[in-house]
This record gives sequence, structure tokens and C-alpha cells, in this order.
Amino acid sequence: MEALSISPTVFPGTSRLYADYLDHFERVRSFYGHDPRDAASFRTAAEAIDCPGDRRAALVEALREQNGDSPALASLAQPGAVVVATGQQVGLFSGPAYSIYKALTAVRLARELSSSGLEAVPVFWLASEDHDFAEVNHCWVFDAAGQPVRIEASAPEALRRPVGGIPVATHAVEQLRHALSGHPWGGEVAALVAEAYADSATFASGFRRLLARLLEAYGLLILDPLQPAMRRLMAPMLERALRMALELNRRLRERDVELAAAGYHSQVRVEENTSLLFLLEKGERLAVRLGEERFPPERLAAHAEDLSPNALLRPVVQDYVLPTVAGVFGPGEVAYLAQAQVLYRELLGRTPVAVPRWGATLVDSRSARLMDRYGLTLPDFFRGEEAVRERIAARLVPAQVLHQLDDAGSQTGRLLEDLGTTLTGFDPTLAAALEKSRRKILCQLSKVSAKTAREALRRDQRAGADAAYLTHLLWPHRHPQERFYSILPFLARHGPDLIARLYAEVRLDSPAHRLVLV
Repeated sequence: MEALSISPTVFPGTSRLYADYLDHFERVRSFYGHDPRDAASFRTAAEAIDCPGDRRAALVEALREQNGDSPALASLAQPGAVVVATGQQVGLFSGPAYSIYKALTAVRLARELSSSGLEAVPVFWLASEDHDFAEVNHCWVFDAAGQPVRIEASAPEALRRPVGGIPVATHAVEQLRHALSGHPWGGEVAALVAEAYADSATFASGFRRLLARLLEAYGLLILDPLQPAMRRLMAPMLERALRMALELNRRLRERDVELAAAGYHSQVRVEENTSLLFLLEKGERLAVRLGEERFPPERLAAHAEDLSPNALLRPVVQDYVLPTVAGVFGPGEVAYLAQAQVLYRELLGRTPVAVPRWGATLVDSRSARLMDRYGLTLPDFFRGEEAVRERIAARLVPAQVLHQLDDAGSQTGRLLEDLGTTLTGFDPTLAAALEKSRRKILCQLSKVSAKTAREALRRDQRAGADAAYLTHLLWPHRHPQERFYSILPFLARHGPDLIARLYAEVRLDSPAHRLVLV
């Protein structure tokens, strides 16, 4: 392969806001505050944390219920200890691979801060309150032939329910077992998943158990906000957000105007009746709107433990519960924070450092050889399999044929241009007719070149298979690998020690997306 890293800003769909956050922080500083590349930012953020002893003690005990007697809890219990937080929706079987990459980034950052004298503990916040079941009810893996396989868990009554409490049907585990069966470690990985999702596991409990097993060597604490003890810790901030709902709504809409004036767009739409809160009631998660008669403020305030934050308020609630010095975020989440900063300012009086998560595309030895053979880099896959096939086809055309086709096009073009110059002096109408003919002739030559490339590909069926294999692995269904596949098929193909190898690749000094040979 020609390159082992690329800038995340070249990926399709990257927002201008995120691109500037990575490469031109001075342009967006007013929307964030702390520069993640400045080591002093972490000390500044830590000094602003106010975590009373009773809240810290209650937090440690709540985390103990979910994590057991982890050594990390002893560190967190110390006054002045801080948290590096990250999190993700509780997707089926750990969700996309970047969930693991987020966790590894948080672990790496916590260890580096601790080494510098700032005691830090990594915490993974499960977004178990979300109610968009369609986003989490499936995962993608690939079989031994490299074909994408969708694994899906059904829940016919999931509408508006927090996804964390929905049970995962056992048939999903069997689908996974079958899909991974041809991989060297497929049976071992499937057994690990079956154990994590045993005993009528829910999306939250299964995710938590699996994440804990995959990352048990790294001291990661896992937090489920649906736990009653956590709901009690969250309640004061949720109640405050309720009381300030009108003011917060106004501040957010002002921020939207500021972002637009700076040439950016808002990630989360805020309307005049947006309150930032949901109500957990009778198993459902119901949106609360400003001025809505069915949810009078006095009723909601009396049930603050049953309130649930939306995407903008959630990180603020998280960082009220946790003494967070830094959060590890994906591209979309970093963009959210430009809006959420006004909530941090009004509700919490501080903001943590927003650290972009480490990102990677995993490349096996076969894929690396093929990419070298055909001169391919990751951006070549952004336009899909057909474009990759055309690139490969172009490499398969004999050099002599390519040279002659190029030469024919160049010479024909020059001859016709010279003739056109002569005809212009003789009869301009003839020159115009020649120009039309020139374009047609060159177009036909271009078609011959394309047909030659396709014929070369037809003659080499293995090359077509190579294009499909590479695309399915590196850019499946026109999505980045890390956002499409679970980490599980990579563990099944490359072995359980892959997690340790990936951790060794994590870099905090550069936001570059890594191509990792596995």
C-alpha cells in the first residue's frame, strides 16, 4: 500500500465544521474553547471540575454495581481524579467497530494523562436510553469468503421504548455463529458472544458484558444510565435543564445563527418548542415539548429521575455525573458539541476537552497485496465497486495498447485542429462542421479505450473477484469499514489478540485515519 494514514477530512460527508476542528482550530475556537492538541487544555479543564465528595462516593458505588470491584474504582474514588469519557448506542453485538476504537482511544488518553500526573480513569457511557431501535437492532459481519452478512434481532413492540431494556432474541446469536463459522477463530468469538448475551440479555446488558470481556485488560468502566442509582445522580441536572428550558432553547437558537454566520450548519435541529428532554413513562420514551399541556413543568419536576436527555443535553448530563476532563467523540459528535457548548456554559459552567476518536481501516495481507498490485489507495474506493473495477481494468490493459490508444487520440486531435485552422480561413461553416465531427471521433476513440479496459477485465475474472473482495472489506456498501462492520468478524479472522494489536496502533498526536495491517 502507498499510504498507511490519510486525513479524515477526505472522507465523503465530512462536515466543514469537523474539518476545521481538526485542521484549523482557530476558526472554531469560540464554539469549543479547549484545543485538544494543546496539552495545557487538559490541566485547564481539570481545574474547572467541581465534584463534591458525596457525589463522587455515590458515583463510585453506582459504578461498582455495574462493574464489580474494578481497580479503576479505587483510582476514581480519590479526590481530584478525573474521567476520560466516551460512549455509544448499544448496538447489537457491540455495534460498529468504531465503538471499540472509541473505547481504546479513551483508555490510551486516560493512561497518558495519568502518566503526566493527572489521575484519569476511562468510562464508557452506554446510550441505553435512546429509542431508535432501527439504528441498533442489527450489525454487519463478513463470512469466510468476505461477503457482508447482516445479523438482525427482532422486537416487534420496540416503538418508543428505550432500546437498552429490549431483550435480544437468541436467533440473532445463532445467525452470528453461522456467519462466523468459516473463520479460524469463529467458534471462539461466537461462544464469547453467546455467553455475553445469555440469560435473556437486553441490548444494554449484552453490550456491557461483551464490551467488558473484549476490553477486560484495559481498566475501562462501563456506565448504564438506566440504572436506578445513576438516574438519581442525573436527576438534579435534568431538573435544572427543565427549569431553564426556555432560556436554553433561546441560547441554542442563537448558537445556530452564529454557526450559520460562520459558514457552518447545525447538526441537531432546534425549534421553538424543543425542550431537550424526554419522559420515561410506562416503558416508553416520550418527547417533551415546550408549552405542551400534557407535560406541565410541575409534574415533570416531581419525576426528575424519569427524565431523559436528548442528543445535545446528554453529554452535559454525563459530565455533570462524571468528573470529565475530556470526552472522546466521533466526527458527528464533535460537530454536535459546537451547539451543546451553550448548554455546558449555562448548566455546568465548564466544558471538557473534545478529543477526536482514533479511526482505522483494517487491511489483511491479501488486500494489501492486491492494493499494491493495482495501485489502489483507500480514497479509490469512495465511489464504489464499479469505480474500483474500472481502475483495475485500466491496470490490466497492456502498456503497448494504452500507448497506441493515447497516441491515436493525440495525433488525431492535432491533425483535426490543424485542419480546422485551415478551413476557418477557407469557409467558417466547414470549420464548424469539422469541430462537431472532431468531438464525435474523439468520443469514439474514448469508447474504444473503455471497451478495451472492460475486455481486459472480462478476460481476467480473478481481477473482478479482487475488486469485489477489496470493496466488501474496505468500503462495504459505500460506507467506511469502521462504521459498517462489527469488530467481531475481524476477531474471528485474525484472533482474539487483535484488540491488543489495535491498541498499540492508537495515536493521540494526530487525527489521521490509519490503515492498519492485521
